Amino acid sequence: MNKENRIDAFEEMLTAVQENYDQADRRMKQLKAEGKEKSATYRQLMSSKLQYQNMLSMYRLYGLIEEENG
Repeated sequence: MNKENRIDAFEEMLTAVQENYDQADRRMKQLKAEGKEKSATYRQLMSSKLQYQNMLSMYRLYGLIEEENG
């Protein structure tokens, strides 16, 4: 894989991670509003959200994406 293809693949992966993080966050908020914080689905979403959050933190640490504002 050449460097340009790797950059394109990284950008695709970053977009997917950000979208999955946002989707998990929205679904968790919905479940919380329904009083379902103790459900298996909520807990699975929490695990996924934390995994995506960790990946985004690593990208920030290595300067691959900008820091979030406040």
